[in-house]
Amino acid sequence: MSLGNRLTLWILCLPLLVLLLVAAFVLHLDTEWRKAALHDRIITAVEQQAPEMARAVIEADQSRLDGMARRLLDIEEARGVGIYSDSGMIQLELGRNRAQVATTPPLEQHLDTSSDLWRLMVPLAPTDLEGSVTSRTWLELDVDSRPLTLGYYRRLAITGLGLLILGLLLFVIASALGRRVDTSLDDAAEALRRLRGGDFEARLVEAGAPELRRLARHVNALGDELRQSHENMQRQIEQTTTDLEESMETIEIKNIELDLAHRRALEANRIKSEFLASMSHEIRTPLNGIVGFCRLLGRSRLEPRQREWLDQVQIACDNLLALVNDVLDFSRMEAGRLELDRAELDMVSLVDEALGQQAPLAHQKGLHLLGLVYDDVPSLLRGDPLRIRQVLTNLIHNALKFTEQGEVIVRVMLEEQNAQGRALLRVSISDTGIGLTPQEQHSLFQAFRQAAASHSRHYGGSGLGLAISRQLVEQMGGQITVESEPSRGSTFSFTLPLDVIDAAELAPDPILDNDRVALYEPHAPTRHALNHLLTLWGGQVEELHQPELTPPYPSLLVAALPTELNEALLDEWRARLQASPCPVLLLVNVAPLDMPDLHLPGGCEILSKPASRQALADALRRCSKAKRCPDTVKERQTRVLVVDDNAINRRLLRELLQRPGLELVEAASGEEALALAEGPPFHLALMDIRMPGMDGIETTQALRRLGGHWSNCPVIAVTAHAHESERERLQAAGMQEVLVKPVDSNRLEAVLHRHVGPATLLPTLPAAQESGLASELAVVDMGLGTRLANGNERLARELLGELVASLPKTVGELRDALATGDPEKLLDVVHSLNGACRYCGAPELALVAETLETRLRSRGMSDVDALIDDLFQAIERLGEWHAAYQEYPSSTTIASASSASSLKDR
Repeated sequence: MSLGNRLTLWILCLPLLVLLLVAAFVLHLDTEWRKAALHDRIITAVEQQAPEMARAVIEADQSRLDGMARRLLDIEEARGVGIYSDSGMIQLELGRNRAQVATTPPLEQHLDTSSDLWRLMVPLAPTDLEGSVTSRTWLELDVDSRPLTLGYYRRLAITGLGLLILGLLLFVIASALGRRVDTSLDDAAEALRRLRGGDFEARLVEAGAPELRRLARHVNALGDELRQSHENMQRQIEQTTTDLEESMETIEIKNIELDLAHRRALEANRIKSEFLASMSHEIRTPLNGIVGFCRLLGRSRLEPRQREWLDQVQIACDNLLALVNDVLDFSRMEAGRLELDRAELDMVSLVDEALGQQAPLAHQKGLHLLGLVYDDVPSLLRGDPLRIRQVLTNLIHNALKFTEQGEVIVRVMLEEQNAQGRALLRVSISDTGIGLTPQEQHSLFQAFRQAAASHSRHYGGSGLGLAISRQLVEQMGGQITVESEPSRGSTFSFTLPLDVIDAAELAPDPILDNDRVALYEPHAPTRHALNHLLTLWGGQVEELHQPELTPPYPSLLVAALPTELNEALLDEWRARLQASPCPVLLLVNVAPLDMPDLHLPGGCEILSKPASRQALADALRRCSKAKRCPDTVKERQTRVLVVDDNAINRRLLRELLQRPGLELVEAASGEEALALAEGPPFHLALMDIRMPGMDGIETTQALRRLGGHWSNCPVIAVTAHAHESERERLQAAGMQEVLVKPVDSNRLEAVLHRHVGPATLLPTLPAAQESGLASELAVVDMGLGTRLANGNERLARELLGELVASLPKTVGELRDALATGDPEKLLDVVHSLNGACRYCGAPELALVAETLETRLRSRGMSDVDALIDDLFQAIERLGEWHAAYQEYPSSTTIASASSASSLKDR
């Protein structure tokens, strides 16, 4: 509703309402006054006639009584009069109906105004002359009040007509005033709209009421100010635009300079990454040789001081290798190039793998290493298994490094799980080591910092492990904390938010079929864990304080051997095993290669601590099967598939693995491996990566697609390069582990022990002859070749001969690849040559091939000309040595390049 309409309503309604109230009040007062006047007039007239009428009644003067009654009827409103007595006699009655007579005489004067016909009753109270009352007589007078009502309605109609006329006049005046106000306001609104729209010429006529003139004046002033402001702003915009154009030109120049600087920074970062990758390979190449030679030298006859020096070299090499890995991971994180994977994972397997990698250090120190994954942890989760295993490995290694006696326990528990399929795990690694002060804990997770300055000298390490672990945990969405007290150990904990693939609890495998199992384990946490697992797998566990069995004998004995074993204890356990009435599963806290020779009888097993849950379950199955079928204990045959396109590599692996109970099947290509996969099942596959045709990754994926036992058969990658990214790629392709050429016997034994059980323990290698390395790297080192051939000198010479025989073909393939400029083909040829050299006593050619392959992988075909020349020269020197050896075989056990030339000249 507009302001004019509201003003019209106020002008019209408010006066009319006031006038209506006043008129109603005046009419009411006038009516009441008229009624009061009529009442007084009638009462006065009756009171004046009443005494005389009473005398006329007493004197029975009817004529005088009629005259007075008629005088009362002369009153304009009087309609009837009557005189009555209580004896029922009617003294006088004019113009009245007998039915209106009161039944009882009134005691006092009374006027009934309840209807339009008023009735006045007045007692006449007649008395005789002596003053005695003879009878009661009263006067009744009828008065018509309808003229008063008619007069009230007449006055009301006149008043309403007057108000109506007045309302019409007010409406005309108010409507005109409202339209004028609305018109003025509309004009002002339109002017403001035009001003807002940018029409600064809009103006109002300054006319009319003072208020409207003032409004028009202010609106016109506002228009002038807006026009002036617009003109000023336009000038400022023009000036600002000019300044901005100049600034944009400057910014454009700066942007070009910044872009150039950014590109230079990216190029520098790329060069740094390539440099780190290249240096990693360049450092690993001689470092692998140093580590390999140290291990071989450690098996020779050395004096105590020499062995001590060799141990220090080995420690330094391990620290250097760990430092290279940590620096690469840290640089990748700092550059923000570390990407997390999302793959299926099993926390039990991850913990078992991490414990298996750190088990040698625990064995060396005689520490108890235990992993506990609680039953409520979901079996199938989704996350980054590689990074979780890296964090576990770092924390477990730290715990072992700073613990001299006692235990290191890994616990994995479910902290919470929501309905959206998200689980929060808490992983804790507790130890009984040196502990940490609050000040040391404050700087613990900083890069290149250790808890105390003396730790890096005493324990080694770069100070990057915990910093990398913290960044990995935080990138995965968790937090890492530490609780510790000096001399009372430490507990590192971190949380892991992971997606749950399958929240259903797996039904326990009834391995033991309700068998009675005797358990002897002095270490309380390990005993409780074994008791829980054995009970979960269907066993009735009886804990023993001594490993002695008494009737009734159990179905199986699970016993832990002491860490310190002397010959007396070994003899005692040999006798106990021979006399045991049931299968025995032994647990020993030593490395697989250092396992004591206990002459295990049929049905008995021995596992190295910490035993993975899968290895423990498999050993229990074999023991349980031996209990039920003792005659078939020795019929178990483990089949291993060796896939490698290089015959020398296959032959050496065959010699390293050949033993009773192990069947080796060789395949020279991926296609041949797929053909063999259709036959009897295999328990393990050793897979070379770079092969012509189907490479190792394609072959592994094809094997997995076959289904059946190949879905779970372990496939181990055997490659000369094992950079972290390469490991991730291989594990993502379905390979469980990676073995680096030349294959280390300890690593190979650990792999066999984890995946096919202890039935395939490697025999102890015989002590090798002392190495005769010259000041320069030898062309041929038959001592090294013999050790690589598992101590078989004849095999070493045959492998070397096969390598020399393959060199002409290799040289031709190298020249073809160089002529076509095909980097992939050149890399395949060099990789094949590198793999063949690693198992032969040709250290010079092996080093050059390794260096060239590393350079090809990191830089491609650039900057490899010098190395290719060195490779051809090393091949030529090896051929010259072999030709000289054929002529003088008895004089050439180990020769350098110069000695080979002298032999040829002879």
